[in-house]
Amino acid sequence: MRFSPAAVAMAFVLATVSSSVESQKPDDQIDPRSVALVTRADAARAAGQLEQAQDMLETALAIDPRNRGAYIAMGRVATAQTLPGKAVRFYREALAIDPNDVSALSGQGVAMVERGAVERAKDNLAKVRTLCKAECPQAATLAAAIAKGPPPAVVTAQNNTVVPPKDKADEKAKP
Repeated sequence: MRFSPAAVAMAFVLATVSSSVESQKPDDQIDPRSVALVTRADAARAAGQLEQAQDMLETALAIDPRNRGAYIAMGRVATAQTLPGKAVRFYREALAIDPNDVSALSGQGVAMVERGAVERAKDNLAKVRTLCKAECPQAATLAAAIAKGPPPAVVTAQNNTVVPPKDKADEKAKP
């Protein structure tokens, strides 16, 4: 009787851990139809057919939502559409599946630079360099984006954004 609460808790922990491990598929267990759609979508993106590529990638994710490559490709499409916020979100989804994916870290870093979050992009660059151990193209791409800096429109917007001082009347109105 003394050990029954501990045994129940241990059984719950083991059941939870084993079920979460089973839900993560390695890349070789991704549905082949989903992988084929990602390949076709990459070709469409390279040809400049961004809407068609996006549609194929959404279908690929509907077939197999654990397809990390589809999220990375969606991030690339969003970057090509100059939607860096959307790109960051797709790269975050890929990193939720595999936090050590160098392509996702690099792509997310480039998108962060486009949004003006250079410091966060530098954090991603440090992670990429740690994972690569030697110089790799993803690290070079991200380093070049950081060196180039955010687009002028983002810099202008950041410089012109002024936080108004707190009004003393507002402070008194709040209880």
